Amino acid sequence: MSRALKYLLFYKKRLISGYTVKILGTVVELFIPWIMAKILDEVVPAVKASGNYVPLIFWGGLMVLVALLARFMNMFANRRAAWTSKEAIKTLRDDLFEKIMSLSGKQTDSFGIPSLVSRLTSDVYNIHGFFNIIQRIGVRAPLIIAGGLVISATLDPVLTLTLVATLPFVFIIVFTISRKGVPLYTAVQSSVDEMVRVIREDISGVRVIKALSKEDYEKERFEGANSATVKNELRAAGVMAASGPFISLSLNLGLVLVIIVGAFRINSGASLPGVIVAFLTYFTMILNAVITVNRIFVDYSKASASAARVWDVMDSESDLKITPTADGSKASDHLIEFRNVSFTYGDQKDLSDEKLVLKNISFTVDKNESLGIIGATGSGKSTILSLLMRYYDTTCGDIFVEGRNIKEYEPGELRSKFGAAFQNDVIFADTVEENISFGRDLSHEEVEKASKAAQAYDFIMGKEGGFEHEASIKGGDFSGGQKQRLFIARALAGKPEILILDDSSSALDYKTDAKVRKAISSEYSDSVLISVAQRISSVMKMDKIIVLDDGKMIGCGKHEELMENCDVYKEIAQSQLGSLA
Repeated sequence: MSRALKYLLFYKKRLISGYTVKILGTVVELFIPWIMAKILDEVVPAVKASGNYVPLIFWGGLMVLVALLARFMNMFANRRAAWTSKEAIKTLRDDLFEKIMSLSGKQTDSFGIPSLVSRLTSDVYNIHGFFNIIQRIGVRAPLIIAGGLVISATLDPVLTLTLVATLPFVFIIVFTISRKGVPLYTAVQSSVDEMVRVIREDISGVRVIKALSKEDYEKERFEGANSATVKNELRAAGVMAASGPFISLSLNLGLVLVIIVGAFRINSGASLPGVIVAFLTYFTMILNAVITVNRIFVDYSKASASAARVWDVMDSESDLKITPTADGSKASDHLIEFRNVSFTYGDQKDLSDEKLVLKNISFTVDKNESLGIIGATGSGKSTILSLLMRYYDTTCGDIFVEGRNIKEYEPGELRSKFGAAFQNDVIFADTVEENISFGRDLSHEEVEKASKAAQAYDFIMGKEGGFEHEASIKGGDFSGGQKQRLFIARALAGKPEILILDDSSSALDYKTDAKVRKAISSEYSDSVLISVAQRISSVMKMDKIIVLDDGKMIGCGKHEELMENCDVYKEIAQSQLGSLA
């Protein structure tokens, strides 16, 4: 939690000014009961004796002025606290988002997307709440307690001792219960992760759920996750809420003792009525401050659990290290080379055949050469692309781009060489133009050229506003084929050195697919094309085709060569092309 609090220190001036005004406002507020005691015990009797109301007006006016000044100072300090908390949490959220964006594929898989979403939202929100309360009442409450006790001691030491005797019980209760809060709220946030996961799956797959009439089944699944979250929240809230009644009981018992002792002292002449009234006011202020301190501990428990989860992400070191290769013999003479590459998504030390997704893959791609990758679902096609763009590191073997091992590249330097269109890519809630240019400061001419090559220009212009048309979230106002053509346009627009199409034409008809590939060949001939596809027609004209089966490369060559020497490729070709194969 201490590391999260450092974000407040980025705004020292406002923080210090806010705390200063809050302290002054609290000190001023503490004088109100003291002035009231003076009015009751000294000013009022003097007025009765002399008939002169000027002292009463003066002290009454001073009491009103002090009350207004305390209120104004507290309002000013609270506004400062709100601004500082807002800016501090914005900086923390930006840093966490940047860290999440830099995570490797393996780290993202490890945390889980729902968990990362809840850490960036509800966990950060819990920290925000603590930032607010620690500035607004984190100073005021202790000052009220300490200042109230000091001033009470000057009014009546005996009554103050009676009050002080009850406070140790209060602090023991707060400390004991708050210690149990952190693990309980950690469990709450973990159950929120699971609920977010179910929500994401159900919303993303809502069409399938409706198509199969599984609404009731998914409702039950969500109900289970929701109930688990509520159960954990109730357990945490129940434990933390137990402190409130115990604290109130202890303080109210103390108040009863104060009233009894005060009554005896007034009867004996050892104290004055005004002092007792002022003392009871201070007692009430102290009681409320102690209850507030308990609330701080409750919020601290939430924030501490959330901060631990946030820093689990922030402290995760990148597993994609930049490692310069000293051995020149490990260089490559090809544009792209996979050299004895094996990979598993699981334990990197488990190299058993059933765990490996890719098994000893080796191939090269030179400039002015295109590559097609084909194989059954789950054969490792997309994994090759993930390794090439270094979303993951290889388990065994090396990958080279432009002669250098990809582990020598900065991630931005490596990925700037690629333009990629994935089958399940994302359309953002923005204009069509921005979805294609994607913040790369591309000219409209470049965007338009890419959209024409991707066969997207006509349907874009058919939308109201054309390239300025605001796409709905996830491109809900586009068909599957239209979205894929926008993905291809996005990949083409940056004129990449290496163009990757990952089954990005699966929703296109054969005619449109052929037009797209012809346009890419003529308009973007400088880009080396790597295409993953299920269709033979999408790869058969490639300079080199590799065939994958269960993670193994069982064929490599041109279409004609594979028809001669690769039975799996020939079988696929005949099933798709019939006699044309």
